[in-house]
Amino acid sequence: MVCGGGLAGFSAAVAAARLGSAVCLIGDRPVFGGNSSSEIRVTPHGAAAFHAYARETGLISELLIEERAANHETIRENGWTNSVWDLTLYDMAVSTPNLTFYLNTTVTGVQMDDPRSIRSLTARIAGAETELIICGKIFLDCTGDGVVADAAGCEWRWGSESREEFGEPHAPRIASGATMGSSIHFKARDMGRPVSFKAPEWAVRYEDPAFFADQGRHFYELESGYWWIEIGVPWNTVYDQEEIRHELTRHTLGIWDYIKNRDPVLRERAAHLALDWIGQIPGKRESRRIMGRYLMTEHDPAGKTVFQDEIAYGGWFIDLHTAGGLLAGSAEPSSAEGYAETTEYAVKSYCGPYGIPLRILIAKDVDNLMMAGRNVSVTHAALGTVRVMSTTALMGQAAGTAAAIALHEGIRVADVPDRCIGKVQQQLLRDGCFLPNVRGRDPEDLARIAGVTASSSEPVQGAGPEGTDTTGGFILGSKEERQRAEEPLNHRRGQWIAVGPEGIRSLSVCLSNGSNTEQVVTAELVAVDHLWDYRSQGSAGIMQTELVIPQGKRQWISWDLAPAESALLQPGRYVRLDLHPCPAVEWHMAGTVIPGHTSAYEMGSGRMRRYRDGGTLSFKVNPPQSCFQPENVLSGITRPYDYTNLWRSDPAKPFPQWVGLEWEQAQSVGIVEVTFPGHLFREYHNYPPFYRDPQTARDYSIEVRDGSGWREMVRVEGNYQCKVRHKLSEPVTIDGLRLNILATWGDPAAGVYEIRCYRP
Repeated sequence: MVCGGGLAGFSAAVAAARLGSAVCLIGDRPVFGGNSSSEIRVTPHGAAAFHAYARETGLISELLIEERAANHETIRENGWTNSVWDLTLYDMAVSTPNLTFYLNTTVTGVQMDDPRSIRSLTARIAGAETELIICGKIFLDCTGDGVVADAAGCEWRWGSESREEFGEPHAPRIASGATMGSSIHFKARDMGRPVSFKAPEWAVRYEDPAFFADQGRHFYELESGYWWIEIGVPWNTVYDQEEIRHELTRHTLGIWDYIKNRDPVLRERAAHLALDWIGQIPGKRESRRIMGRYLMTEHDPAGKTVFQDEIAYGGWFIDLHTAGGLLAGSAEPSSAEGYAETTEYAVKSYCGPYGIPLRILIAKDVDNLMMAGRNVSVTHAALGTVRVMSTTALMGQAAGTAAAIALHEGIRVADVPDRCIGKVQQQLLRDGCFLPNVRGRDPEDLARIAGVTASSSEPVQGAGPEGTDTTGGFILGSKEERQRAEEPLNHRRGQWIAVGPEGIRSLSVCLSNGSNTEQVVTAELVAVDHLWDYRSQGSAGIMQTELVIPQGKRQWISWDLAPAESALLQPGRYVRLDLHPCPAVEWHMAGTVIPGHTSAYEMGSGRMRRYRDGGTLSFKVNPPQSCFQPENVLSGITRPYDYTNLWRSDPAKPFPQWVGLEWEQAQSVGIVEVTFPGHLFREYHNYPPFYRDPQTARDYSIEVRDGSGWREMVRVEGNYQCKVRHKLSEPVTIDGLRLNILATWGDPAAGVYEIRCYRP
């Protein structure tokens, strides 16, 4: 029984139903999606806003890929979500066996068997004069406000803990009942001619430009709403919802009046804009947080605590909005600083990607109750990072998966972390999710005992600034093009390079020296654990050298490694090439992105963060590195992380290209599952309408080899999803399987992250 139709509850319900559980999902709105729906229009954020290759996968990825492929609408941060997104969710719900759902349905009561066990819920369908009594074995509270848990008598927290309680850097000195506020959004339309606007008398009147410019309330775009149109205290975000909605409406109309009629610059920009839509359901950030079997504090995401029961991950910064919103002295601190990336606050709040434990999703006071979403067991400071919707969707999928496995195993959900967490983790990985500290090791996956071959593999030679290929999976928008502009080497900067079995004899970087004198730059090779190993102090430095940079533009400067130095580099791992600061020198971005080869820069306090969009800095490596070999499809990780984990064919060779499995003994196979590359590098907002990722296989086939030779079992045309699953038309006993990539959506190379095979 899942209560709440937002992304957390929706993901929980679909995940459990797909695993065979009978699921009932209720939501109190007419559409699925919660804050992301067309009623509220906050687009899903997540780890990829700050970390390359960190976009969330699993159900949320399946949904967002489908929406971008079908939707004509450009996506902006707030206000532009349309009903195509609602229908994407609705279609998945209708198409999921074992799932029954009721929209416009509100929980009105909880019935207990005893103080530690829920028997049933009562709910009312609005406008239908119908009351439901729904019995279940496991209940999931994904209501955001913790409505079910509260009615069941669970302990919950509200507001901010004191700094003394847990020693959290973001916690206030004195505990407070203040919560982050709620927002409504708007959308404007360009009419192609001057359009007037007159605010009603009851709207708030704004006159002072300093209220916006000096307090972090920025007008980057005029066609869409702003998160900082936010109000919480002095109102209670649960009980005073209607007052908050009305106050937000007054302020939103007043802000639009300021844009259209008062600010001398903005009114010129907005002259042709007409107010097209304004939300009337506040999007909440915070209310009750239900106490679970573990209380996650700010120290966990900041320190990347490794949990034995890891079931999801996050990567948003510790984003705590100023209590009061528009009624406070400034907007949230990061915005008030103009989103500066190297301030003390920016360094302190940057975190992730980090693991999330299952225990924060299991209520401590009721044995058959779980939570997912913004009401999970975290402190106020930790909520600042886990509350964004792509992260809550991952928690929802994990909760639904754990619930289904608990039912299958005949155990309490409270016992899952100790008794069968491995099954939950391996199921999540099989279903397309990613866990930073768990590798795919499904014992039922027959591919794991196979050898791997391929038609070809691309060697990595590096890339220079002159390159123009944007099909490495990444279509550059105007923002990214602007980011290619020159920038001095003001901070330590690093480039991840995958080391192949050949070893590295020399490295080159493309640098410009615009000064009047020769410059010297310190170069360093650093051992890193993965793509998000941002240590710049205390890191495992391998070797250093001094690069002499003469005057001139775009020069390739080489670093030759001695054989003993080259032997220190570990094949099948990343090394990071760092250049120390030298403001007279520019290290140029490459004109393309080499998959899995990202970059970062030092933000302060011995830490790095993604450089620009995380793309590739210009470098060359000799000899070329064989880091896209076919055996990568069995690495157990379906994205660049500790290595590329990607088979990629030679782009100089024509399609079809193939990767295949071979078994020493014939195997009975009935299910084949494949993960293609795509949709990982950037956040959802960066993808245009009708998007199909260039890296993803468009047309492909699956062939099998038995005693009579090769025969085709599957052929697909027009695919754009990254995770595909095929139940073969008939079980086969085979000693070979071949995945043929016939075409992509633009990338000249074929790519595969993972192949799995299962018995019928």
